[in-house]
Amino acid sequence: MSKELKTREEIKEKYKWNLNDIYPDDQSFESELEKVLKEVKNISKLKDDFTASADNLLAALNKIITIEEQTSKLYAYAHMKYDQNTQNEKYQNYKNKAVMCYNKLSNSTSFMVPAIIQLGEKKLNKFKEVEVELEFYNHFFDDILRQKDHYLSAEEEKILALAGEVTQSSENIFSMLNNADLEFPLIKDEKEEEIRLTHGRYIDLLKNEDRRVRQDAFEEMHGEYQKLENTFAAVLDSSVKGDVFYARARKYDSALESALDSDNISTDVYNNLIDTVSNNLEPLHQYMKLKKELLNLDELHIYDTYKPLIEEVDLKFKYEETKEIIKNAVKPLGNDYIQVVEKGFHSGWIDVYENKGKRSGAYSSGCYGVHPYILMNYTQDISNLFTLIHEMGHAMHSYYSNKNQPYLYSNYKIFVAEVASTLNENLLLDYMLENAKSREEKLYLLNYFLEGFRGTVYRQTMFAEFEKMIHESVEAGESLTSQAMQKMYRKLNQKYFGEALVIDEKLDYEWARIPHFYYNFYVYKYATGYSAAAALADKIQNDGPEAAAKYLEFLKAGGSDYPLNILRKAGVDMKKAQPIENAAAKFKNYLKQLQELI
Repeated sequence: MSKELKTREEIKEKYKWNLNDIYPDDQSFESELEKVLKEVKNISKLKDDFTASADNLLAALNKIITIEEQTSKLYAYAHMKYDQNTQNEKYQNYKNKAVMCYNKLSNSTSFMVPAIIQLGEKKLNKFKEVEVELEFYNHFFDDILRQKDHYLSAEEEKILALAGEVTQSSENIFSMLNNADLEFPLIKDEKEEEIRLTHGRYIDLLKNEDRRVRQDAFEEMHGEYQKLENTFAAVLDSSVKGDVFYARARKYDSALESALDSDNISTDVYNNLIDTVSNNLEPLHQYMKLKKELLNLDELHIYDTYKPLIEEVDLKFKYEETKEIIKNAVKPLGNDYIQVVEKGFHSGWIDVYENKGKRSGAYSSGCYGVHPYILMNYTQDISNLFTLIHEMGHAMHSYYSNKNQPYLYSNYKIFVAEVASTLNENLLLDYMLENAKSREEKLYLLNYFLEGFRGTVYRQTMFAEFEKMIHESVEAGESLTSQAMQKMYRKLNQKYFGEALVIDEKLDYEWARIPHFYYNFYVYKYATGYSAAAALADKIQNDGPEAAAKYLEFLKAGGSDYPLNILRKAGVDMKKAQPIENAAAKFKNYLKQLQELI
């Protein structure tokens, strides 16, 4: 019997998010889009008198920020409607129109930053004396002036803005290929029944007791990418070339420097992560050897590494159970935090189950003035419990930021976003270990931590190193062919996983299915975020309400300061190697505990 996915209509309403909290219906979205497009068209009229006086500057900035907020709301509704079912042409069109609106807004406001730079710090200060309300924009002005050497003239900025639709196409093409067009084959499960291989089912299949099922899932998944290897290589090559184009246009030494500068982070932080993790790979190599031994395998393949070591423990959680576990796990963060989480579970925040055409993976999204949203593709495996509390961490960060910051400063940087999510995972692990009912369950959880660390720190750092390599390759004038990326990816897998793991040919194509490679140096933030989160979680567990209150201030800060400064106020300095070294030491310690229990 074939186990096909349900359609969107077959999913119960209580398991769907409520996008009507953004707009009551599609007609409202369309009316708002039409209105905002007219407003965007009129922005260009502000250009001539933008810096003519303090009053003009304030009025124009207020107008632009209001339109930006409206546009972000349009995009939130459109992209989440689209993600519900990527095969729905109507919402594909909505998303495209929202992106177009963003690009037109960017084009219309391209004069703004050059004009502020030309105005200069002294004149700005004089304007603030005349119009005190301009002080609201202090951090906004500081951030612009900090990057003044990398902004171009108004006309050049306009050209870069016009290029937006073209340079964004690589990610859109990948998304359509990966989520809408690519259909994986039927494979046989452990009962010899046919089941459709999907993004959402893939990891569960890799944890199957039957090694044949695990191998089939791995080979069939990556076999589909191998069939289109040159297409995926060309799309990724185009994306990287876009990153390099913008970096060079803005006079950065590298795409890496350009990507990090938006967060006011030096390349030393990125390189320090790779160097520190590379110097701490031996515990991972030991873990791979232990896996091979405990699984009693002659050869350890990547599709074996997801199988739980403790076969006797089968931790499955119904969705309703996860809600109670999560509320208990976050108790150290205080009653207010718990109450908001409870509200999120019952107020249309979460789209729970996978349906045909739905975007793969999980995320938190939303817009200012409306509660956050979470997309899941929930299955009962323990990994989905951790994914849900991870995404709830993002959602809570957005909730507190939006409640305590104006729109301009509500959008926190991604560098700190992963702190909120992985801190929740740390608290969940602590709770689960403390409440483990048996030695076997504790073994399972320790192993789960090691697997999570492998995925969040080691694997994401490997991805970060791969990203650095492919960008440096394009910067050196080389093309990113499938063959070139296969060689890079194989070399990195050998380095990170050591001699215990057999590197299958199909693993060489894994780069083709990773959406984060289109996010312009995003993945390193998972590893740095995990390290910072581990440090903050330890403070909360050890110091109690005082540390928790300090952490909530971190969540409330939004984007009102630079991310490294916000983290430093919370008690963690990510310019230093220590947090990453401490995280690696925690992995080594938990590995030792696992070995002792075995």
